[in-house]
Amino acid sequence: MELLILTDEQKVRLFVRPKTAAGNPAKVDGVPVWSQSNAAVIDLVPDDDGMAATASATGQLGGSQISVVADADLGAGTRELTATQDVEIKAAEATALGIEAGVPEPK
Repeated sequence: MELLILTDEQKVRLFVRPKTAAGNPAKVDGVPVWSQSNAAVIDLVPDDDGMAATASATGQLGGSQISVVADADLGAGTRELTATQDVEIKAAEATALGIEAGVPEPK
């Protein structure tokens, strides 16, 4: 798993891609459940079907881990599979430069 780096002004779409042991596409039972370990830095909004989500930086800097859990057993049982993605939120580059004056004082 590669670290996903976003600036404090970005968002990204994340997708569930279930596969068989041979690497072929597979199905999951029910709606996958998404979560994040640090809601202060990431706002996570799953799609209604749970097969994708949008992760948006909140403006705070720091790290979070996004997880998705799905049921791989297509029958009556349950066999949970979990995938995780580490995310780091860094400051965006400057886009403007200004001058701020201090309080005037005698010389």
